[in-house]
Amino acid sequence: MNVSGPVVLDLRQRLAAGIFRRVAGPAGPRNRDRIHNTPGPRWFGPERPVRRVHSDASMFVGGLRALLMQSLHPLAMAAVAAHSGYRGDPWGRLQRTSTFLAVTTFGTADDAQEAVDRVRAVHGRTHGTAPDGRRYHAADPHLLGWVHVAEVDSFLRAHQRFGAHPLDGAGCDAYIADMAQVAAALGVVDPPRDRRELADRLRAYRPELRGTAEARDAARFILLHPPLPLIARGPYALLAANAVAALPPWARAELGLPRLPTAAEAVVHITGHALTRAIRWALGPAGAGAAHRTPHAVGVGRECPPRGRRPAVPLRRRTSPRPRLP
Repeated sequence: MNVSGPVVLDLRQRLAAGIFRRVAGPAGPRNRDRIHNTPGPRWFGPERPVRRVHSDASMFVGGLRALLMQSLHPLAMAAVAAHSGYRGDPWGRLQRTSTFLAVTTFGTADDAQEAVDRVRAVHGRTHGTAPDGRRYHAADPHLLGWVHVAEVDSFLRAHQRFGAHPLDGAGCDAYIADMAQVAAALGVVDPPRDRRELADRLRAYRPELRGTAEARDAARFILLHPPLPLIARGPYALLAANAVAALPPWARAELGLPRLPTAAEAVVHITGHALTRAIRWALGPAGAGAAHRTPHAVGVGRECPPRGRRPAVPLRRRTSPRPRLP
């Protein structure tokens, strides 16, 4: 969108401020300044695909899809229902998650490690019993692995559908490898590092997944009852519809979500593109969220990998049609 003028600029800044306030919370401006302006080495340099994916508006669709996918593991869903506060404080949960992603993707290596340490401390004291009688522990590497692969698959699929600059095949693998480095720091054992490994891991979890009453209740809350003002519910519904459309058919069935007719799904897809473009425009260089999207930190190009990180795979620009994920 290439429009200008004081009225349009004011609208753009208002939209950006509203989006940023919801996603980043009251501490957002302070966190943004620290993340992007603190000098020092980072876990990921500016050329890494994790930065491209996580700074794109497609993350709004990917994040919703990730929540729906993650809910399908009964033990992970039991932990979320009992401890995350997703009903009582859904925006707080979103803001904590978005801040963690921003810090580990764009922040200094020291801040990224501190963020990981805080999450691991929370996981260490989060445990209980699921409705089916099984015990769960949020620090269980197997549960962490499911949360990770559901998230990575969702973020990447949304980016390939709606991102401004989709990745080529090597870029997709490099993104998965980037995310594996954060996952390993969080305690995931041998996280997948390319598309084949990601697809294999998702298939391996499939027998454990089902749409429990808690999962379906969470899906209804996420899709139908978001704590939003009326003016924001229309755009949110479009994002949610595209998140549902991006789910595999078996996941929709488990969550009791109907499949739309082909023509209706095509319309949903088109509106998803239009809405993510509008969000991208609002958060662009002239919007209030510009610094959140485009890092400009001192020393940002120097990499200091997480502990145990494998060498990075160079990112190549996509020159052929976007690859299909398995």
